[in-house]
Amino acid sequence: MRACALTIAATALLSCGPVGERDGDTVPLWGRWESSFTANGEVSETAEFTVQFTSPSGVARTVDGFWDGESTWRVRFMPGEPGQWTYRTDVEPEAGGLSGLEGSFSVAASEMPEARFLRHGSVGVSDDRRYLAHADGEPFLWIADTAWNGALMSTDEEWGAYLDDRKAKGFSAVQLVTTQWRAALANAEGAVAYTGFDDIRINPRFFDRMDRRIDDVNAAGLLAAPVLLWTLGEPERNPGRLPESQAIRLARYIVARYQANHVVWFLAGDENFSGETGERWRRIGRGVFAGREHAPATLHPRGRQWFFDEFAGEDWLDLIIYQSGHGGGPQTMEWLQSGPPSQKWRQMPTRPVLNSEPGYEDILALEIGEPHTADDVRPQLWWSLLNAPSAGVTYGAHGIWSWEREAAVALNHDRFGVAQAWSDALEFPGSAHAGHLAGFFGPLAWWTLRPRPDLVTEQSEDRREHVAVAASEDGKLLVAYLPVGGTLRLQEGEKWQGLDATWFNPRTGARVLGTTADLSAPADGDWVLLLTAG
Repeated sequence: MRACALTIAATALLSCGPVGERDGDTVPLWGRWESSFTANGEVSETAEFTVQFTSPSGVARTVDGFWDGESTWRVRFMPGEPGQWTYRTDVEPEAGGLSGLEGSFSVAASEMPEARFLRHGSVGVSDDRRYLAHADGEPFLWIADTAWNGALMSTDEEWGAYLDDRKAKGFSAVQLVTTQWRAALANAEGAVAYTGFDDIRINPRFFDRMDRRIDDVNAAGLLAAPVLLWTLGEPERNPGRLPESQAIRLARYIVARYQANHVVWFLAGDENFSGETGERWRRIGRGVFAGREHAPATLHPRGRQWFFDEFAGEDWLDLIIYQSGHGGGPQTMEWLQSGPPSQKWRQMPTRPVLNSEPGYEDILALEIGEPHTADDVRPQLWWSLLNAPSAGVTYGAHGIWSWEREAAVALNHDRFGVAQAWSDALEFPGSAHAGHLAGFFGPLAWWTLRPRPDLVTEQSEDRREHVAVAASEDGKLLVAYLPVGGTLRLQEGEKWQGLDATWFNPRTGARVLGTTADLSAPADGDWVLLLTAG
């Protein structure tokens, strides 16, 4: 083993903090091993610094390190196998004595069995490619909250209070933005992630705040969903408008910095991924992810856009994300209920399908000119979970996504109306309703559900009354959402007579026993029918 003419400090991290400070420490399985390397000479921040890790079973994996300011380089790695690991560094072009450095560390099962990610492992795509699942096969239901500006603008105390609330309500993931963008031209300290355009200069100290925020998300048992390159807006203010080489460089930097966290990557946000623009993003996606082992990666398109037709052949794209958007009127409802999400989920190759931006609660609905209420948002959540094989859905609240401290119009979002302070928006009833949804699906084999609109014998022409039905192929599980209550009449009615019937109130979380002899909702308002085989 070569002696190192530089400083090496290794830190093993759980999902909630450091447990060691030297090479050779024991790291928890699915935790984080981290090491800093101090170069002994000039090294350009654009150098390709990589580390090859070899598992106890002999499997090698190479990951990117990242420049962390001045002469410091750092690598973060999530081990997925117990036992003794080794590593060896490399840098291209060779400089500063950073190549050929070797070391080892041990990995053992965590002593924190209550920690979701340390118990079940990282989140990836299930074997059947229909939903997300942990490394041990445990299904992961995506019930995300939208805090685009949260990590950028919150104080430590505010972020902790926010995460405590979302965890308590049953959310499982948080969507956030990792750089300056059109709704936050800098973070709370006035810092930006990078400067320049044709040849950017990355600011590592900007990301110190982001390190804490994403660590806190995971410590709360929540999956982080960072947007790497927001696109919509002026080129000089949105990283998705950078030249391709610089967009790839910035995205790879962020991936290297958070690859040992439990994440799903949103490569781009609010883009139209068709035509030449789509080809540009296919190239960027390959430049960031192709040929590298990575957490699930996807794209966040603009409202009511289905981009998968042109991206089906991209192996790096793991999820189909869509945005039904903030319309709230008949066009949005029709697109969500019977448009591409409900029709094209059968497209090959198979991928999970998720709505990552239905209408936000209290945001001005563009088609109807009134703010979305919880009663408007809740049907969108249920329709989204039942219009394709169930995998998850995202909730959003006006005021939280932009992290307002007092009632105000969000920056560069005039058409969405006045947003409440984030602390007030935290208590919007729709977030509790999203939690009830999570509580309903949690105990079920939800990953076996497939859309069955053909089972509904009578469907109203009023889109607000659209009944959504999904069932398992073995006929042992059926879920139906009735937006205005009433009576559900099913095709093949006799098939369901042997099942147990329960009515679920999506506004309160209450349950009422039912009977398959009369599938009538217990009262007015929206209800969910659950049919199960004992």
